[in-house]
Amino acid sequence: MSENKHVTYISYLKVDELLELQHPLSDGPEHDELLFITIHQVYELWFKQILHEASALQVVLEKGDSHRSLAILGRIRTIMKTCVSQLDILETMTPLQFNSFRERLSSASGFQSAQFRELEAVLGRRDQAGAGADKTSGMGMAEHLVQGSSARARVEAAMTRPSLWDSAMHYFNHRIKLPSEALERDVAMAWEPHEGLQIALIEMHRTDPEAAMVSEALVDFDEGLQEWRYRHVKMVERTIGRKMGSGGSAGAGYLASTLFNPVFPDLWAIRSKF
Repeated sequence: MSENKHVTYISYLKVDELLELQHPLSDGPEHDELLFITIHQVYELWFKQILHEASALQVVLEKGDSHRSLAILGRIRTIMKTCVSQLDILETMTPLQFNSFRERLSSASGFQSAQFRELEAVLGRRDQAGAGADKTSGMGMAEHLVQGSSARARVEAAMTRPSLWDSAMHYFNHRIKLPSEALERDVAMAWEPHEGLQIALIEMHRTDPEAAMVSEALVDFDEGLQEWRYRHVKMVERTIGRKMGSGGSAGAGYLASTLFNPVFPDLWAIRSKF
């Protein structure tokens, strides 16, 4: 108990340590570099929270807990809205202001965000090293990360575990019988839309309003991620146009190629079949 008496706002949140983590590299430094660093560090904190929530979500989905699943999905969707709104702040920085320190980024690139890569894997992305699924970058999703690093290991491990969609299918199977091949698939492989599954999901929507709410909440999450991707593309295009991105990435060109690729394609496909 005596130790708790000494806990303060600053000590509990590690505020002093937190405020020492922003280190602009430009000469001066340039005024806008601090904003760039702060925004991206905050994104990493939100990615950490989304991963935390997604892990809990998988557990409660597999238990068939509708109410807790809806609560967590609602929180994740709200976080995604916050991630989108942060781009409004970043867009207050003009191309000239960004270019005043851009060369200091050297090979640093958003592709190296291990947490976002891990989130993609949790959501079901399964690009293996060398698969070229980054298309314009020609690299698998973990290849931007240092070989042998703990960050790369986390991404590679996530690609071998059941995805959030696998957990969602187990939830749906609590409510209506799904095709066995959907539940017994190789989770290290990318999911392909399944017509038999879609037929079952349509019936579930018609007969089970509670399960339909969970399904729609998953679509909300998916839409929120697509919205973030779109705003991210436009922010990059607005800032650097069609120039190559930092670290040799294809910049806005690659980011645009990721648009309109839903995480849960079956939940979108059934819209035209009701």
